Amino acid sequence: MNNEASKKTYWKSMILGIAYTFAFALTGYLLSMIPGFNQIGPLASAIILAIIYRQLFGYPEFFRTGIQFSSKYLLRFAIILYGLKLNVDIIFNDGLGLLVKGAITIIFAIFITMFLAKLFKANSQIALLLGVGTGVCGAAAIAAVAPIVKSKDEDTAISVGIIALVGTVFSIIYALLLPILPISAVQYGIWSGLSLHELAHVALAAEPAGEEALAMSLLAKLGRVFLLVPLCFVFIFWIKNRKNKGENGENAKISFPWFLLGFIAMSLFGSYILGSYIPVSDALMDGVSIATTFILTSAMVGLGLNVSLRDVRTKALRPLAAMLITSILVSVLMYWIAGI
Repeated sequence: MNNEASKKTYWKSMILGIAYTFAFALTGYLLSMIPGFNQIGPLASAIILAIIYRQLFGYPEFFRTGIQFSSKYLLRFAIILYGLKLNVDIIFNDGLGLLVKGAITIIFAIFITMFLAKLFKANSQIALLLGVGTGVCGAAAIAAVAPIVKSKDEDTAISVGIIALVGTVFSIIYALLLPILPISAVQYGIWSGLSLHELAHVALAAEPAGEEALAMSLLAKLGRVFLLVPLCFVFIFWIKNRKNKGENGENAKISFPWFLLGFIAMSLFGSYILGSYIPVSDALMDGVSIATTFILTSAMVGLGLNVSLRDVRTKALRPLAAMLITSILVSVLMYWIAGI
């Protein structure tokens, strides 16, 4: 009887906990429609709500099972669905040059962020996640790398919040600079795609420059998204090698991120099968994109509930400074490259 009651409690906590994160995600979506919050998007809005809730009311223990399910498994499912956004065929046909430039962005962003973090004596885990988010594709990249580098949920949530805020500020600055920059619309689009943080930030900055600039910006950005997969495997090798050298054998074990194979499979499926062999409407693809963002937002709520603002003051300010400087340097470097 006790075992039966325990199972009922488990599933009740699971279902209600997932519903709990969905409710926060929906509220984040509604909040993101308000002027001001519409610039940071539903994901960051939901995380802010979750963080505020945690500080005011504490962690909702009864919902823990479902919340942890969202922050772990729904997060990986969202990354898999995110693969549909990546058209591999277009990248290989039209974007190989941009792919190389995107690789420069990623390498530069990660190394400079880590160098500055060491210089500032900042939290290295948050700095690493911010470097990856700056170099690749914001929150999605942080979410993909976090389980590989064994990031704490709190550090992951802090990093996602910072990347959303800073990326939004930069995209607005880009749009304001557009009329006075001595480069063509296409060059501006490439610059945006090579240097801004999130896919949404790239679209926000490049849209005022016209359709051609927007297309080039998204192509440049998708090249960086494509590089997320090899980057994750580099991290797997690096962490395993580092632990083999410095610690005992059992710590050298690292779980393989199987969701990355799902990401690759969905990318190939979306690139070569959807549309070609399976007809799909733009409305359906838009719906899948919205669902992907909603699921990712729900997962981030679980991370946000783990954030303690007491620790943020000591852990986040220095990594934020390192990331800000890196973002400025990336913008300058990519502006020069985009103008070549």
